[in-house]
Amino acid sequence: MSKIDIGIASKDREAIAAGLKRLLADSYTLYLQTHNFHWNVTGPLFRDLHLMFEEQYTELATAVDDIAERIRTLDVVAPGTYKAFAQLSSIEEVEEVPAAEKMVEILTHGHEQVVKTCRDVLKTAQEGDDESTVALVSDRMRVHEKTAWMLRAMSK
Repeated sequence: MSKIDIGIASKDREAIAAGLKRLLADSYTLYLQTHNFHWNVTGPLFRDLHLMFEEQYTELATAVDDIAERIRTLDVVAPGTYKAFAQLSSIEEVEEVPAAEKMVEILTHGHEQVVKTCRDVLKTAQEGDDESTVALVSDRMRVHEKTAWMLRAMSK
């Protein structure tokens, strides 16, 4: 890390960035999973899910950039390989192509997991007095909570 002076102690920046790396990995893994399901969904809900998944992966594509740029703002290198993401992510990869209903269930769980990761990062950012990260993570948490709700509603 270089010498930067943005009012956040070096040890706090490192801890916050470590949490953001996990959030980035979760978000990127969820992005890839959602994009995969968009390509491969079939069945009577095809059109609805195909369009919904496209909206979701498009939103996630912007999110991963925002998260990575926040890590860089804290003067830490952002992870950017599948290997790094696999090591950092708490989202389990799905190798098969599940049925549409199972896709919805898997993505619901994925969004809920990202919310939990957000909560952990939020605590670290609050302790480090990093309002910019707090705002970013709060916004991400709200998006994932709403997306999980919408996916759960599809299952009823």
